[in-house]
Amino acid sequence: MTQTVLILGGSGKIGTHAAEAFWNAGWTVRQFNRKTDDMTLAAMGCDVIVNGLNPANYANWAKNIPAITNQVIAAAKASGATVIVPGNIYNFGNQPGELNEHTPHTPNTRKGQIRVDMEQAYAKAGVQTIVLRAGNFIDPLHNDDVMSLFILRDAKRGKIAYGGTPDARQAYAYVPDWARAAVMLAEKRGELTRFEDIPFPGHCFDWHALKAQLDQSTGKTFRLVAFPWWLMRALSPFMEMARELVEMRYLYEMDHWIGAEKFARLLPDFRPTPMAEVMEARLPADIHPNKAMRTSGLPIVAD
Repeated sequence: MTQTVLILGGSGKIGTHAAEAFWNAGWTVRQFNRKTDDMTLAAMGCDVIVNGLNPANYANWAKNIPAITNQVIAAAKASGATVIVPGNIYNFGNQPGELNEHTPHTPNTRKGQIRVDMEQAYAKAGVQTIVLRAGNFIDPLHNDDVMSLFILRDAKRGKIAYGGTPDARQAYAYVPDWARAAVMLAEKRGELTRFEDIPFPGHCFDWHALKAQLDQSTGKTFRLVAFPWWLMRALSPFMEMARELVEMRYLYEMDHWIGAEKFARLLPDFRPTPMAEVMEARLPADIHPNKAMRTSGLPIVAD
């Protein structure tokens, strides 16, 4: 029997790749349009809801995240659907080292506390929820990911912008990989508990390793340059995005990685996309000799 997934935020990086992954796995994919649809009605008959809704540029998280969360919980309660949420590491605050399902949630930012409150709301609501927790997202469609925001903004000029200590390891998730994992977990949701915190190990590298990979992939020589945090601080009073980025600066100084034990136990057959292929997919075509422009297999939707 064909299963049905409701995709929230279908034009964003999570929604786009989740829709494609579920479609490729044989699911019926239903898209939610927040301008015209009632979420609860849209969820009726669905087995899974993927919550890819996220206010652009961190816009008014304190108001928007709880509002979205309440909507999703109501839709899940009415439909009986399992909710899959793309978690992040903001919950942990400044805790270097391995981050996993046992790491205490000790947020040191407003956004971190909002995410903690969001997850607690799902847990208390009693709807089956899978938090698939990842680091920085890497999107081959360049959809407002961390590479677009600053790391590879000047890639055509041979520059890699590092936001903190160059040898501090960072956790990354290639979004198509995250989406494939979400499908695999959705298909075994009957074996999972009502609330699952599942770390997604993805890739982990520092800026030196990133430079080495880009040099090897392109045959060019990239330069590491410091991200201009001074400019972000200067713009903070006038630009919400700049202010929100500055708040998360500590992450780029924090050497960390995401633990793999639970993920490997649940999905032992999962194989991530090799790093070389991730970078080939992510770089602009005019600086990668083997680049083939990747597009989603499904139409972009307006939500």
